[in-house]
Amino acid sequence: MAYGLVGELTGGSVRQGGNMNDNAKSMVLASFIGDALALGVHWIYNTHVIDKKYGRVTGMMAPELASFHRGKNRGEFTQYGDQALLLLETIASGGGFDSGRFADSWRTFIKTYSGYMDQATKTTLENFKAGRDAGSAGSESDDLGGPARMAPLIYLYQDAPGKLIEAVQNQTRMTHNGPEIVAVAEFFARTSLAVLDGESPRTALEEVMGSHFNRAPFSEWVGRGLDSVGVDSRTAIEEFGQMCEVQAAFPATVHLIARYQDDFEQAMIENIMAGGDSAARGMITGMVLGAYHGMDKIPERWLTGLAAHDRIVHLLNQIDVNG
Repeated sequence: MAYGLVGELTGGSVRQGGNMNDNAKSMVLASFIGDALALGVHWIYNTHVIDKKYGRVTGMMAPELASFHRGKNRGEFTQYGDQALLLLETIASGGGFDSGRFADSWRTFIKTYSGYMDQATKTTLENFKAGRDAGSAGSESDDLGGPARMAPLIYLYQDAPGKLIEAVQNQTRMTHNGPEIVAVAEFFARTSLAVLDGESPRTALEEVMGSHFNRAPFSEWVGRGLDSVGVDSRTAIEEFGQMCEVQAAFPATVHLIARYQDDFEQAMIENIMAGGDSAARGMITGMVLGAYHGMDKIPERWLTGLAAHDRIVHLLNQIDVNG
């Protein structure tokens, strides 16, 4: 049974924040919110600069400090969120996820894209131009930004785990094909499914690791993240590393999910206050905690501040209709 949107289905098990359709919708919106909140301070590694300019950041902002995103407006996305929205648009028309179709949409989109183009995007474009296909064009990047786009696929395939795992692997591989990054996509997809199925985020992290990823480096990354739940987030994330690479971003994301599993708003704020690649961390943290809490725990100001909110909800409705 597909979960759908709030008010369209009423049956099913109950999650932390409400029924299953509510939580599936909030999973997607919370992931996009994680990116939009990060836009104003994305890739600011010196947290004292954030403090001096803004104090405590609790809302969406235009990127005055985030020079890579100049020209963006408050409530808009980094390149991660923009590509996640493209993914949502591509699958909303029906027919499921097709990596070749997504690749065609992505290449058309990138031709006129005015936002920041990271190295993974540039390398992937070069590989496409050299004749590679969607399965082989991806860069060797191991940045978390590749898997971070996945929330729309979990919405689409929430009741088809096999199709979901294949889809999140392929959408990640198209641009990010580093040694572990495709497996990272599977890890957080399985975690999100477990949370939608009623597990707490921390339990889901532990169970997915034990059942599917009980090996290095995942056991180490999950262990470090869980062991740090008693540590201030800035301190913990600085120790892991604030950067995009999965070796740092994975345990940092586990830390945020586990430390704030009962406080979605605090998780999102502490993520951006920790600096660095807060956008990718925020998208995955938001996805997992949004799946747990439902719409009730997402601050109204963040929903109304999300520039693409109505577009996202419309596309989710299309998925419900088209399947």
